[in-house]
Order: sequence, then structure tokens, then C-alpha cells
Amino acid sequence: MKITSIETYPVSAGWKNWLFVKVCTDSGVHGIGEATINGFTATTETAVHELAHFVVGKDPRQVNAIANAIITTIADVGHIHRMVMGAIEVACWDILGKTLGGPVWQLLGGKHRDSILAYANGWYRAERAPENFVRIAKSVVAKGFKALKIDPFGTTKHFSDNSELSLSFAILQALREEFGPDLKILIDVHCRFAPSESVRIASKLAELDIFWWEEPTTAERIELTNDIALRCAIPVATGEQFDKVGDFETLARGGHVSIYQPEPMSLGGITNTIAVANIAHANGAWIAPHQSGGPVATAVCLQLAAIVPNFLIQEHFDPFNEPWTRDLVTWAPKLDVESGCLQIPTAPGLGLDLNIEVVRAHPYDPTAFFDTSKRGWEKRLGSKHQTSD
Repeated sequence: MKITSIETYPVSAGWKNWLFVKVCTDSGVHGIGEATINGFTATTETAVHELAHFVVGKDPRQVNAIANAIITTIADVGHIHRMVMGAIEVACWDILGKTLGGPVWQLLGGKHRDSILAYANGWYRAERAPENFVRIAKSVVAKGFKALKIDPFGTTKHFSDNSELSLSFAILQALREEFGPDLKILIDVHCRFAPSESVRIASKLAELDIFWWEEPTTAERIELTNDIALRCAIPVATGEQFDKVGDFETLARGGHVSIYQPEPMSLGGITNTIAVANIAHANGAWIAPHQSGGPVATAVCLQLAAIVPNFLIQEHFDPFNEPWTRDLVTWAPKLDVESGCLQIPTAPGLGLDLNIEVVRAHPYDPTAFFDTSKRGWEKRLGSKHQTSD
């Protein structure tokens, strides 16, 4: 079996573009992957085709050799290079699973679990007011979610004035009062605060029993996040912007962060994410992979959830994207209403395939990207629907 070509399919989901990758072979078996990154879809698509010649003609079942060829043949140029590696690596795992007749998790040693706790994200598409967040959260909880993530800070950057912080506190307090202590509330800071300000605000919000404080400050230096974690009254989570396994080793050496958020697409795929899980395991930490892409990336995370013992919880956007996005693929996980858990795929490979007709009906949109500096970003309608602050 040889790889004959690599096809790419950019899709506009309204607020963001997704990029799907299809690895084709001379046997008729193909594999799919995803290389979604906010704001650089066309760039990443070009990179996939520019690097394709390194793998065309090779056996896709030699997954690790394929991934190694992409990342080491030329000098590593960073995040998008890893995205290409990850999309093709995942597609090769998909081919291997289909060829052998088993899901990817089976090839990697079998399951630790049949489902994984999920948290909702992308659900709060409304004006920034406590009553709106509570109203929408009721429908989220009714779907079965036992955890939800929120960025309540609007367009605040670096430092927050008292009125803005009071509104953020009121939103979170309203959620806590409405749903009680059992609902897990996770906060995404989106790297917006100066380190000392992040600690100050977390101290104020800690009384609301927040599950985690994500990306609390600039991503420029990993040490700053560890310093915040040492002083923070809320557990700190981070890692979605890391594009190398070694970044998590640096994080581990700091010793104060116990929730790692690898993004499998950015790290180079499944094998590298497992390496991060092992680093976390060796340091008493847990992983909660970042996933704000499309449904193929969701399936990748669920394969990992099956095999990783220290897998904490999974981010889940899919139910809150446009309804037509459910038809992009042949399988989507169901959320158990009682447990709040997502099921693990069971079909060979990743367990799903693309519906190309639906993919082609929603082409790339250059104005579809996520920008927290624009008023109204909470509605996740894409940049063209937002206004300057």
C-alpha cells in the first residue's frame, strides 16, 4: 500500500474555518485528519500540499516513520509544520485501523474506559449579562453536561477595572447560584491578564468554587504560568498553545500546574499527545486536551480518552456549532444525559468519515476567525459580525 495523494478540504463553520485532510492510497483505503488553526487555514492548507511530497509513495501503515519524515526532513519551522504532521499522522492511524479492522485505541493497547466526562464550550452565544448566561446554561445542562467553560471577561485586556470585574463576577455567581455546587465551572482567561492581575482576579473568583483557571497570562514564558499556579487559589490549566512535547517537560519542571491541555493537532498528532500524557503521569498531573476544531479532531481526542489513564475531561464544542456541521461526518459521539460523558468510537480507524458533499457546500471564508478583542466575540459569529471595541 502506498500514499498516492493528499487532499484538503477547508470548511467555514461560521465563527471559524476548519481544515480537513484526506490521505489517499493505491488500495482504495483512505484516512482523514484535521489541521484546524484559528486564522491560518489557507496558510496551513498550502503547507500540507507543500510537504506532501515527503510522504507520497510511502506506506501509510508505517505511521511513525511518516510523521518523522514530515517533521525532520526539513528544519522544524513551528506550529503550522506540526499541524501538517499531526493531520497526516492521524490520517495514517485511520488507514492502519481500517486496514486491520480495529479502532485506533485498540491498536494502541486497548481502553481504560468506555466514555469520558465532557465540558461544554461555545455555548454562551449571547449578550454579556448574567441572565443571558443562566438562560442558555439551562439548555446546556438539560443536554446532560455536568461541566461548562466560560470566558466572562468580554474584551478586557491586561488589567480589569472594577465595573468590568464586577460584571464578570456577577455572571459566574449567577451560574453558581442557579446550578449549585455540583456543576463544574471552568474559566478560560485566553492569556489576557498580566501575571499579578491574574492572581488578583482568581483570588476574587475562588469563592465561587471554580474548577480551573485556564491560560492565566501571556504564553511567552511558561515559567510565568507556573508562578501563577503557585500563588493561585484556583487550579491552573494550560498547554493548548504548545507545539512541542518538550514544552510540557518545561511546564512539569515548574511543578505547580497539574492540568495539561495538549492540542493534538498542534503537537503533531496522537503519538506526541501520548508522550505528553506520559510526562503528566510521571509528574502526578492529568491531561484535558484542547479541542476547538471540527468533528474529526473530536474523534481524535476520544481515541486518546480511551487509552490514557490520566485523562481528566474533554472539551466539547460540537453540539453548539451550526446544525449542518453534524452532517459533515458519518459519526458523532452522543452525550449521556445521566453521566455527562461522551462515548468512545468503536468503528475501525477513527470511527468516522467525511461527507464530501456537505464539506463542499460550506467553503472557506476569510472572515471566519475568532477574535476576543472585538465586542460581541461571545456570540461566535465570525469576525465580520463583530465590532471594534
